[in-house]
Amino acid sequence: MAGGPGILLQLSTRPEPFPRYVRERLELDAKEIIGRYPQPRSALLPLLHLVQSEEGCVTGTGIEFCADQLGLTGAEVTAVATFYSMYRRTPTGDYHVGVCTNTLCAVLGGDAILGALEHHLGIEPGETTQDGSVTLEHVECNAACDFAPVIMVNWEFFDNQTPESARALVDSLRAGRQVTPSRGAPLCTFKQTARLLAGFPDERPGALDGAAGDATLAGLRVAQEQGMNPPAPQQNLEGA
Repeated sequence: MAGGPGILLQLSTRPEPFPRYVRERLELDAKEIIGRYPQPRSALLPLLHLVQSEEGCVTGTGIEFCADQLGLTGAEVTAVATFYSMYRRTPTGDYHVGVCTNTLCAVLGGDAILGALEHHLGIEPGETTQDGSVTLEHVECNAACDFAPVIMVNWEFFDNQTPESARALVDSLRAGRQVTPSRGAPLCTFKQTARLLAGFPDERPGALDGAAGDATLAGLRVAQEQGMNPPAPQQNLEGA
C-alpha cells in the first residue's frame, strides 16, 4: 500500500464498539427512540443526538451503533451525520459557545465579539480550549435578531452581548461558576443538551417558559392593541 517513497497508506478499520455496559444502556434508549416512529430509519436524527450525548461528538463508533440499530450501512449514517452542522465530528467542550455573525449581529458587533473570544481563548472557531471546557464556533443566524448581538451556549440564549460581556461569560464557564441565560432554561452541558435533543424529557425549570423573549412579542402586542386579528381559515369548498 505504498503511496510514494517512504509513505505508507493505512486503510481504515471498523471502529471499536462501545463497551458492553454502555452499549446495553444505549440500546435501551435507542429502542425507546425508534418506537416513536412508524419507520425505524426515521429515528436516525435523534439517534445521532443520543450517541453525541455519550461521546460529545459523533464518532465512527456512534455511527456504527446507529447503523446497527436501524439496519443501515455506515455510509448511509455518515452521509446524514456530515450533512447537518449540529452533529460534531470532533470532541466538543462542556460548553459550545456559538457567536452569530449574520447580518444584524454583524452590524451590531458580532464580528468584534468573535474576534475578542478568539484572542481571549487562544483558539480558532471550531477548536476547544485545552481544559476541555469551551468550544468556540462561528454560527449562522440564531433567529434572535431582536436581541443582537447574540451568543448561544449549548443552544441557550445570551442576548445583547459585547466583547467585554462575552469574555466575562467564557471566563465564568471555565471557572465553573453558574451563569444564567437571558431567557429559557438553566444552562446544562453539551452532552446533556444532546440527550435532550434526542427527545428525552427536559425537566429543567423554565424549559418551556419565556423562550421568545419580550422584544420578540412586541409586534404581537401592538397587533392585539390595534384589534388586528389573523384571517380566518378558508372554508373547504371541495365537493361544493
